[in-house]
Formats: sequence, C-alpha cells, structure tokens
Amino acid sequence: MKATKNQKYSAFILFFLFTFSLASTPVFAKSDEHNSHAKEFIPGEFIMHHVADAFEWHLATIGETHITVPLPIILYSKTTGWHVFMSSRFEHGHASYHNFQLAHEGENAGKIEELNAQGEVVGLPINLSITKSITGAIFSVILMVWIFLAAAKSAKRNAGQAPRGVLNVVEPIIVFVRDEIAKPAIGEHKFEKFMPYLLTLFFFILLNNLMGLIPIFPFGANVTGNIAVTMVLALFTFAVTNINGNKYYWKEIFNPDVPWWLKFPIPMMPIIELSGMFTKPFVLMVRLFANMMAGHMIVTVFLSLIFIFGKLMGTVAGLSISPVSIAFSLFIMMLDILVSFIQAYVFTLLSALYFGMAKAEHH
Repeated sequence: MKATKNQKYSAFILFFLFTFSLASTPVFAKSDEHNSHAKEFIPGEFIMHHVADAFEWHLATIGETHITVPLPIILYSKTTGWHVFMSSRFEHGHASYHNFQLAHEGENAGKIEELNAQGEVVGLPINLSITKSITGAIFSVILMVWIFLAAAKSAKRNAGQAPRGVLNVVEPIIVFVRDEIAKPAIGEHKFEKFMPYLLTLFFFILLNNLMGLIPIFPFGANVTGNIAVTMVLALFTFAVTNINGNKYYWKEIFNPDVPWWLKFPIPMMPIIELSGMFTKPFVLMVRLFANMMAGHMIVTVFLSLIFIFGKLMGTVAGLSISPVSIAFSLFIMMLDILVSFIQAYVFTLLSALYFGMAKAEHH
C-alpha cells in the first residue's frame, strides 16, 4: 500500500521534530582528537538536561551561543528581602547577581544560593521562581481554558445540531470520562459532583503529557515528569476524597468490620486502613511521575547513542548508528503518545474509585 500525501507529511514533521530536538542539546560529542574546542559529551548531563526542571527555557546551542528564553526569578532573603529579576542575569550560571548564584555542583546543585559580601555561600533563599515546568503548566492551563471556551461557544451556537470544530474533539472525551470512569466508579446518582474535577484532571494530565513530547517552544516541558507536579495532583485527590468521606468511609478506617482480635489489643486493621489513606495518593504520584519520566529518558538515551558511538569510534560510527537511534526514538515517541492517554485515564480512574469509596453506603 502506497503512503498517502498526509502520511508523508506526518513522517517528515516527526523527523524534523526529532532532528530539532537533537540539535537543541547544549553539549556536543568530540568527533576526533583535533576537535578540541567541542565540549565533551557526558550522557548523564545530556539526559538530565532534557528531563530536569530549569530556571530558563533552552531552545538551541549554536557554537558557543546558547539561545534561551529567560524566566522570572523570585527570591526572598531573610537579610535583604524580596528580589525579582530574569534568569538571564545569571548568564547561564556563569555569573552571580545581587549576591545570588546558580549552583552547579555539591549538595545545592541546580539550586540558587545566597552569597555574602565576601562571595561565600550563606544559605538558600526562599525560592518562588517561575521555572520551566511551571511555565509549561501555565501554558497548558491557558490552552485548556481556550479549548473549553471554544467548545462551549460551539455548543451554544450549534444547539441541537451535530457537534463541530473543537466540540467534535472534546465531547467524546467528556462523554467517555462521564460514562466509563465517573458513573461506574462513583455511582449513578453521586458522580455529577465530581465531574468538574475529574474532567480538569484528565485534560490537564493529557495535555501536559502530549505537550511534553513536542520539543519546540512553548512545548517540551516535562511537567508530568516532575514529581512536585504529580504530588500536588495527588494531594488534590487526597483532599477531595477525605473532605467528601461519609461516616461509613471513616468507620471502615477506624473501626472496620473485622474480627475483634484484629483490632484489640493491637489496632492492626485500623493502622493498616489509616496508612492506606496516605499510600493511595503516594501511588498516584509515583505512577504518573515514573511513567512519564521514563518515556523522556528512554528517548534521550537512544539519542545519546549517536554521540557515544561518535566519541568512542569516530564520526563515521556516530553517523552510522544515527538512523537506528532515531528510528527507535520515533518508536518510543509513538509509544509515549499511547502512554500519555493511558496515564491520564489511570490517574482519573483511580481518583474516581477513591471518591466512590468515600461516598459508599454501608453494605
């Protein structure tokens, strides 16, 4: 079967995205001994650079020139108060500004340190800076609000007609979350209260999962691969579950219907049930973080093979392995698209199950 024109364009776009991502790395392999001006390629730094959070948004490196988008730095010092400036003041970590510097090594690596008049590190300020992950999350929220407003406008304009435009894409997902997640997990007459949260959760995770796979600004931020983000999402689910817990939910935690010798003299079952309250959000947090982080890391590992072979065996070896490396990276990329949907579904489903347990009646 011959490939259609759209399929050829799609393949070309995917190849361009990966080529751009490859060219955007700030470190380069030495092609040979004579190329002494190139910085030595370190796989660990290459991988962590692409998956870790940052105070600036790196776009590309051309020669010795780093092309970045500076982000706001917001710090509070106990001695000098508030400081607000752009991350470009650090000059990619090579300069200090107002007695603050970006640490590159030691226990504070990647953090902003406070210095005294002599240039000695005196501690860490309270850091409320807008990082790459926060910027990516803000952009995804703006995009999500635009999508839902456009869908609502389309529904109002075409009332009683078949859905069109954005609504045609959004409506099946909303119906799926309602009929396949919320109703079965929470109950026919109790699910509506939780639908706004579940829909927000599903679309936020899905959008950030997919946006993180596109290595072009303002996409490419590894938002859901940041454990701080997944922790906040899990804490929201934890709060909603326990705020809406009825008397039967709390009874099953502190006085479950089990033989008395499992509760006295050692309250074994209440301890297990109580610990379960905290392990549930912990599992939510780690599952989403680990799956999304792993996908990004695997792609960068395959791309690293080009530089590793080029460093160990020469330029020809690096060029020879590049088609295989890019092919495997594309395969993982396609797999990550599927994982993005699955992780959004699993996180939302488990949250709905917890809500259903909190609202369950006595059996």
